[in-house]
Amino acid sequence: MSGAEPAADGRPRCPWGLSTEDYLVYHDTEWGRPVHGDDALFERLCLEAFQSGLSWLTILRRREGFRSAFAGFKISAVAEFTDADRERLLADAGIIRNRAKIDATLANAKVLAGWDEGELDALIWSYAPDPATRPAPRALGDVPAVTPESTALAKELKKRSIRFVGPTTAYALMQACGLVDDHLADCVARGGGR
Repeated sequence: MSGAEPAADGRPRCPWGLSTEDYLVYHDTEWGRPVHGDDALFERLCLEAFQSGLSWLTILRRREGFRSAFAGFKISAVAEFTDADRERLLADAGIIRNRAKIDATLANAKVLAGWDEGELDALIWSYAPDPATRPAPRALGDVPAVTPESTALAKELKKRSIRFVGPTTAYALMQACGLVDDHLADCVARGGGR
């Protein structure tokens, strides 16, 4: 694929955002827009980890189920989950019932509950590259899967005992949360929220 393609409204979008209405709404209103706040970033970190090996659409369509199952991704609440909560999650058809991903989410909440307020936000955003050093991608092939910043972020999170976040997952988080703007150069959503 080359550059952005017209949606039904005739305005150009990143091609991946055109396959379903769910993707189009997510593309236009969320992806690449800055996300701040420890709980909000914890949610995105968890959902990106659950997405690993799956389509983002699978996660997007179950997001409300995830939010319900994980107490709205409030770090302090998830950190208090018990073995009974773990078993409940493993039986919840509204989420991805992957034992390793559930265990990582619960363990990460326990770690993050010990951090200072704003520490997760500050840490993640400290890896945002200078936008002036990143030319706008012209085609999907110009968008990397991993960058030096995502590799460094994943390494730092791992060092701080955060599980299930490698360089590719860290970069997907950076894209989704607006640390980088990987909307194609001629996409109408490029620069949104900045």
